[in-house]
Amino acid sequence: MRTRLVLSSARLLDPGTGTFLPETALAVSETGRIAALGDDREIRALATGDTEVIDLKGAVVTAGLVDGHLHPVTGAELAHGLDLSHCTDLHGVRDALASQTRRLGRGDWLFAWGLDPNVFGDEPVSGAPFDTVLDGVPAFLLLFDAHSALASRRALELAGVDGPRVFDQASAEVVCDEHGRPTGLLQEDAACELVERVAPRPTHAERRDRLSKALYDMAAAGLTGAHVMDANGDSLALLSELDETGELPLRLRVAPWCQPGTGADGIRQLIDLQRERGRLWRVDGVKLFMDGTIDNGTAWLERPDCHGESTHAFWPDPAAYTHVIGELARAGVPTATHAIGDAAVRHALDAVEKHRSTVRHRIEHIETVPDDTLHRFAELGVIASMQPTHCCDFTRADHTDNWSRRLGEERASRAWRCRDLWDSGATVVLGSDWPIAPFPPLTVMAGARHRRPTRDLSQPPHGPEQALTPLEALRGMTVNAAFAANEEHEAGRLAPGHRADLTVLADNPLTTPAADLPQLPVVLTTVDGKVTHRAEEAAGRERGPWRGPCSGRKA
Repeated sequence: MRTRLVLSSARLLDPGTGTFLPETALAVSETGRIAALGDDREIRALATGDTEVIDLKGAVVTAGLVDGHLHPVTGAELAHGLDLSHCTDLHGVRDALASQTRRLGRGDWLFAWGLDPNVFGDEPVSGAPFDTVLDGVPAFLLLFDAHSALASRRALELAGVDGPRVFDQASAEVVCDEHGRPTGLLQEDAACELVERVAPRPTHAERRDRLSKALYDMAAAGLTGAHVMDANGDSLALLSELDETGELPLRLRVAPWCQPGTGADGIRQLIDLQRERGRLWRVDGVKLFMDGTIDNGTAWLERPDCHGESTHAFWPDPAAYTHVIGELARAGVPTATHAIGDAAVRHALDAVEKHRSTVRHRIEHIETVPDDTLHRFAELGVIASMQPTHCCDFTRADHTDNWSRRLGEERASRAWRCRDLWDSGATVVLGSDWPIAPFPPLTVMAGARHRRPTRDLSQPPHGPEQALTPLEALRGMTVNAAFAANEEHEAGRLAPGHRADLTVLADNPLTTPAADLPQLPVVLTTVDGKVTHRAEEAAGRERGPWRGPCSGRKA
């Protein structure tokens, strides 16, 4: 056996049990698998002349951390432009926009993201407050949930948008005033794309470089893999290009989208696409949307929100969604359904129940669900994919935020029920949904434990009774992530024969206080036993394009 890598003087933390193994070293074979565990002398003896031997000096090795819901290509593209996530009122937004417009050349577009609807207070979200500062400037301002955007008057003019439109997506809308004139608010992708398609786009080389940098920063944060929830445009081509040149530092499981209106030919194409793969990426699954977001009134709730909104499914005919689930399940294709509202979650579960199979389906986000829905995840074998930092950073414990006000006390008190779902027997997988929230996995795990705003941990937690334990949070990004991908036989644990996708931390993440966990140094990450990040090599390197909360597109 030829040995690629030896890690010695280590503490080997098993995420399955939360205990340290008796061994202090591991060897990785040339095939990228854990070949052996043992004491330092025994494992070092397996090294040959070209084996890399790393003395970890007591650092903690655990199975590689995997983000259960990530949009790397989209995120790398969106994480450029004006960051509005720090703005807490309209005055701050106007100042930021004014400063940016002064830097623009004639005809240049202004792109921004992270706009919090809470800055509008009780007033409707519209472009009117920014008309003066954006006079003559084509601007596209993405709201933080990324299911909606504000377009300036000039941008609407260039796109030829001068009134309402009809879309295949039931919740998509060009919001208009009582006179039929666009207010600037565009709901959901179909409406946003009316403006996006006339705006300038980065070159292929620029997109490739941004993606590469983002992925390497993810590796530096401790990630070894991710479940990617889109394959739009040339995403697969970009991933393949990086993979072929040895520049892909994460193992990626990709689920392309299936949109309303997809017919038999489209479904067959999605099934055929499951054959696509590279060395470190593969298409495995299909992503669907059952609703939008609570924040912009496009979720699907069993009762309307306080504005009388969030009453419709994303699919104009929910039965068509159920049919697609059946077709994919019969072909052995797992699905991941974006379902935020209680009605959306219920319908997604109903669809899985109608077409029972051995396929491991998932539901993404699950922001509010009633008691009678919890047990169905375990009963149907549906994975609960959760993003706890959304609860931490987009809502407030006193329910004065836009999300909570829309839902009202009863439903807002059922926010992100990680604990209840875990206790009901569901497999809970944790992720960031980057670029919506920061991708560092230690931040995600910390949020699952403390449920406090990332930027101000002195604030009270939102639903502290829904917090996970340190071990549960770790399992949510290791053992459970492997199970969700049907890879529990080769990933998620420290065992001979398992992939050598490893995250090495300076100390034990299970005993590090939740508030301190995001600052715990990442010493080393490996994928297939190849080093993708080494702490001393990263010293002084600019941190990548991940940002604070309120960034990007929720999907």
